[in-house]
Amino acid sequence: MFDLTGKKAIVTGSSRGIGRGIALALARQGTDVIINYRSSQKEAEAVVEEIRKIGRDSLAIQADVSRKSEVEKMVAETVEKFGKIDVLVNNAGIAVFKPFDQLTEEDWDQTLAINLKSQFLCIKAIAPIMEKQKWGRIINIASIASGGVGVGFLNLAHYCASKGGVVALTEELAMELASSGINVNAVAPGVIDTDMTADFKKDPKIIEGLMARILKKRLGRPEDIGAVVAFLASDEADYITGATLYVDGGWLAG
Repeated sequence: MFDLTGKKAIVTGSSRGIGRGIALALARQGTDVIINYRSSQKEAEAVVEEIRKIGRDSLAIQADVSRKSEVEKMVAETVEKFGKIDVLVNNAGIAVFKPFDQLTEEDWDQTLAINLKSQFLCIKAIAPIMEKQKWGRIINIASIASGGVGVGFLNLAHYCASKGGVVALTEELAMELASSGINVNAVAPGVIDTDMTADFKKDPKIIEGLMARILKKRLGRPEDIGAVVAFLASDEADYITGATLYVDGGWLAG
C-alpha cells in the first residue's frame, strides 16, 4: 500500500481496539512501532508479538499519557530504542456515556485529560525531535462527534468537547509546524466495532438506528482507521496537512 520502511512510530493507547489496528497497519507497511498502554500490559505485549511476526521491531511502554512526566519517560525510552521518532499517532481516549445533569467535574477533567491534554503533552515532547529531523507526521484521532458537521452524540458532552478540541489543535499546529516539514492531521472515526462500542450490539434498536445512518451498512473496523493513518504517515500524503479525514462509512453523507 504505502512504503514506510524504516520509519519509527509511537501509537498511544494501542494495546487494543483502534490503536491496535493502527499499530498493525503501520507495521505492515514497514514501520517499527512503540505500543503504549496504561494498564493492559498483557494485551500490549500480545500486539508487540503480532508486530514482530510481521517482521518489524516493537516495544510495549507503560505510560499514562495525561501525565507530563510519564510522556517524557515514554519518549526517552523510544529514542533510546529507535534513535528517532517519525510518526506520532495520538489515539488514547475514553468515552463514558453520562447525561449532562449527572456529569461531574471529575468526569469532565478525566475525559479532557486523556482525550485532549494527552495529545498536547505528546506533541510538546515529540515535535522538537521531528523539527530536528525536518520530517514528521502527527496524526490525532478525533471523532465524527468533534462538532461542526451536524453530528451530536447524546450523553457525551464531555467527549464531544474533547474531540472538538482535537480538531482545533490539529488545524492550529499544522500552521505552526509546516515550516519544519511536519504534517499534522486528524482522523475522525465513525462508530467502530471495539470494546468501547460493544454494548451497542446488544441493543437491536441502537444497531437499527446506526444502520439507518451508515451508508456502508456495517460498523467500522479498526483496520479501516489503520489504513487511513498509514496513508497520512506516508510520503504520498505530503500535501495533506491541517485536515480532518472522516472515516465513517458514509454517516455524514447519509
